[in-house]
Amino acid sequence: MIFQIKTIRSTALWACILASLLGCQSSEKSAQSDATQDKTSSSTAGQIEISSSDVIKLENRELVSGLPITGNLKAVKDAFIKARVAGELMDMQLKEGDVVRAGQILGRIDPVEYQRRLKQAQETAEAAKAQIDIAQRQYENNKALVDQGFISKTALESSLSNLQTAQATFRAAQAGADVASKALDDSILKAPFAGQVSARFAQSGERLGVDAKVLEIIDVSHIEVETTISASDSVGLKVGQEALLRVEGSAQTYNAVLTRINPSAQTGSRSVLAYLNLKDIQGLRQGLFAQGTLNLSKRTVLCITSKDIQHYKPEPFVQIIDAGVVKHQAIKTGISGYLSTTDNENKWTEIIGLPLNTLVLKSHLGVVRENVLVKFTQDGEKH
Repeated sequence: MIFQIKTIRSTALWACILASLLGCQSSEKSAQSDATQDKTSSSTAGQIEISSSDVIKLENRELVSGLPITGNLKAVKDAFIKARVAGELMDMQLKEGDVVRAGQILGRIDPVEYQRRLKQAQETAEAAKAQIDIAQRQYENNKALVDQGFISKTALESSLSNLQTAQATFRAAQAGADVASKALDDSILKAPFAGQVSARFAQSGERLGVDAKVLEIIDVSHIEVETTISASDSVGLKVGQEALLRVEGSAQTYNAVLTRINPSAQTGSRSVLAYLNLKDIQGLRQGLFAQGTLNLSKRTVLCITSKDIQHYKPEPFVQIIDAGVVKHQAIKTGISGYLSTTDNENKWTEIIGLPLNTLVLKSHLGVVRENVLVKFTQDGEKH
């Protein structure tokens, strides 16, 4: 009997210990569950305050699709002044930057040799002319004698032949004199058009050969941009298309118009040269580098600024405000371009897959977690 009582007590004791252990484990699980719920609730909670300047509304805008172009500035009129005859360069006073008039004498090649050649040719022509006079008188005399029957017609034909030979010799001598006169004229270097001296290649006293470069003259009143367009992009080119360019060394932008397109592709690269006329050229120089956008077409599309499209996921996405919370919405993009021909600072991209008037968070806010509540504040407040 005593043994049974002890056994019952022992069993009750172990039951109490087991119940105590189970109670502790249940408390720990409950605490862990509560902690997990607190962590989950804290991860989904959150709110940001923004102003209207922090969002951009998806609207229909006229988007100008553009082709990036680069090129160098070139004067439409550009000429190298070369020596047309050989000799010593004289009277060359012009330097780079000097302004010249059309027809102005730029320098001379020593003319002494060409003056003497001209004189020699003229004297030869005079001698040939004298031979014509002699042959003419002889022919006339022989003709009178033939008429009177004193000489044969053969003698008359011989005198006529001498006259014709003298006349041909005179014409040849006269042509030689014209050539000598042309060489003398070529010893004077003249400006073909009004402009400025761009480069000087020879100095006074230097002996030059034929076709030796002396000066380069350019007309800076009419400057264009020469750009190279790939074969695929050249298909969309049309004369009259406008462009907005920036020129190195200048902070302002320049309007330009496509005026000429080379009808032939370049050998090897298969690219096409195009030429744009600058409307405002004040202060520009030949050889400066220009870059910008050639406007190809205009379309009205739903678009936002390209910088507000996020690329931190495999597909591009935007952060939109949907029912008062932030959502990450995957999108498809269309054409890119600018809103007008007078502003190429902000590039815009067509958005496909979102409805009109969707509010998109701007990129300066960074990437915001999804499901975060959005609260708008009054404009002008700082956060």
